[in-house]
Amino acid sequence: MSITRSIRASLFALALLAISAAAFAQFSISVSFAPPELPVYEQPLLPGEGYIWTPGYWAYAGDDDGYYWVPGTWVMAPEPGLLWTPAYWGWSGNGYAFYQGYWGEQVGFYGGVSYGYGYYGDGYQGGRWQNGQFYYNRSVSNVNVTNIHNVYNTTVINNTTINRVSYNGGNGGISAHATPQQESVAHERHIPPVAAQTQHEQAARTNPEQRASVNHGTPTVAATPKPGAFSDRAVVHAKQTGAPYNAPVNRAAAQPPVNAPVAHPENAGRSDLPVPNNQPESNRAPSARPNQLEPNRPEPNRPPTAQPERQPESNHPPVAQPKNRPEPNRIEPTERPLTPPPIERSQPERAAASEPRAQQQQHAQSVPNKPEEKKPQEEKPKQNEKPQ
Repeated sequence: MSITRSIRASLFALALLAISAAAFAQFSISVSFAPPELPVYEQPLLPGEGYIWTPGYWAYAGDDDGYYWVPGTWVMAPEPGLLWTPAYWGWSGNGYAFYQGYWGEQVGFYGGVSYGYGYYGDGYQGGRWQNGQFYYNRSVSNVNVTNIHNVYNTTVINNTTINRVSYNGGNGGISAHATPQQESVAHERHIPPVAAQTQHEQAARTNPEQRASVNHGTPTVAATPKPGAFSDRAVVHAKQTGAPYNAPVNRAAAQPPVNAPVAHPENAGRSDLPVPNNQPESNRAPSARPNQLEPNRPEPNRPPTAQPERQPESNHPPVAQPKNRPEPNRIEPTERPLTPPPIERSQPERAAASEPRAQQQQHAQSVPNKPEEKKPQEEKPKQNEKPQ
């Protein structure tokens, strides 16, 4: 029974490790705008054997405080043989997602971000485990060889473009992708940050001078010799480089689009505003042009309007004429259909082939542009003709 219980306990522990590994493969927070550039600083001196360098990174404290800098520091490995995979920011389609760092037997994917001091976007060249001891590469790590003897010297050829970009993907981000080996590392056993690292991050969060909105991308404490040692004499300050960082005022407007990059959506939004406004104007133009062409081309445009007038004329000996009289009066405010009545009436009158009506049309055509006060004269003879 005791053996069975021990087996169950071990299986339960493995299941928890698998769950923790899967949890660290996911992001914990998403921000609409990108983090600042990486500050420039020197690596503190190695405090002792067994410490492994963990580079600094930008974390996010919420909309009120924004990004804050977690200093790089030397951390004692939780157990021999484990290496540190740094945290990083990556574009997730709706914002910049934060991927937490972790301990593992191999270094996984950290967005291709070049943190320096052995972390140049792929793996770690600052040291290696050998026979249960960690050996430091003197060409990369700041080591005092008087006190530390487990060292080696290997020149590192960095093929990655060195820049200060702190995130992967999105507008201006690094375009690196995980290799098949790095993807397999993501499914291996991982250990979350140790307590010293968690306390180190909390101390940076509560320090206003670490916020990007205060230090403008140049934190007061860029690196520490040990976790939480913000007041140590060996604290390293960031160097002033480039233009200062300014946090966006309207952070809702900084949302990318998303799908789109941070800067382009704003420009695209501004360039797209006139386009939809011009398109409806171009669509309205066709409806306005026929109205403009009516005085120049009365014949093709007036038949459709004349058809309703012909129908009452053909059906009305006594009634349609009074119905037709108010129709020109309703059209008078537009001033354009003043000319059509004589022309439109001429066409049905020709179809009727009656000589008295044709003579009356000639008189009506001779005065098409005169005021409509004389139009009753044209209609009066019609009333006389109908009784005939």
